[in-house]
Amino acid sequence: MEGVLDKARRLLFSEETWTGLGMIAVKIMFIVVLSAVVIKIGKVIIRRIFQVKLKSPLRRSERRDTTLLKLLENTLSYVVYFSAILAVLEEFSIDVKGLLAGAGVLGLAVGFGAQSLVKDVITGFFIIFEDQFSVGDYVKIGVAEGIVEEIGLRTTKIKSFTGEVHILPNGTISQVVNYSMKNSLAIVDVTIPFDVGMDKAESLIEQFLARLPKVDNDFIHAPKLLGAHDFKESEVIVRIIAETKPMRHYDCARIISVGLKNHFEEQGIEIPYPTLVTKSFANL
Repeated sequence: MEGVLDKARRLLFSEETWTGLGMIAVKIMFIVVLSAVVIKIGKVIIRRIFQVKLKSPLRRSERRDTTLLKLLENTLSYVVYFSAILAVLEEFSIDVKGLLAGAGVLGLAVGFGAQSLVKDVITGFFIIFEDQFSVGDYVKIGVAEGIVEEIGLRTTKIKSFTGEVHILPNGTISQVVNYSMKNSLAIVDVTIPFDVGMDKAESLIEQFLARLPKVDNDFIHAPKLLGAHDFKESEVIVRIIAETKPMRHYDCARIISVGLKNHFEEQGIEIPYPTLVTKSFANL
């Protein structure tokens, strides 16, 4: 027992021991600082590359580039941190190769028992890489319909208008309807009494529609009057279409309906409330 205490005392008060610990501490600090610098410089380079790409007239999707930018930054951080941890372990004379070999065997065993997990991760990567949908998009996946709240490599979260949050494993996503990628189309049917006269009614409608893009920037162009769509016993139904920003067709249709009725009433003409056709025509 006394011999063990003497060895511990000599080791504790040895100059070589503290010099070695000091060198290890300096090396670890150097590894940490170098890792932080590499990550910072790497992120700057990645952002510069994507800034050049976003300014290019050949860019396909800013949403996709933004998602990929974040994914690449996170991947860079994970790789650098993992390498730094291995370097620190080597400073403590830990057999890193043995750990990696053991981790490889363990990963292979887990892989056979977690094929669905691997499928979810691979599918999630391709969802992000191919820009199938992004956070904030309005999508329909199976019975889930709503706004995408989160996209992970394993699961996707969709929040419906009534508040339910659908959590879908990425591996189960086989078909996606994305309503936010392209402009939408608002459709409004207006009932005009025969005694008003078609020429007068169409003139008033076109006069009103021409000023809408100046009033609301959700309209891509001035709405278009298609003309007579259907005939009733004492009235004719005319149809109006308007190209709008993605998922803004419902609001724009209401703007047309309310505004058009008020515009007719200002001219002393009573018409039934215009009919909103709520079918969405996305991906024009």
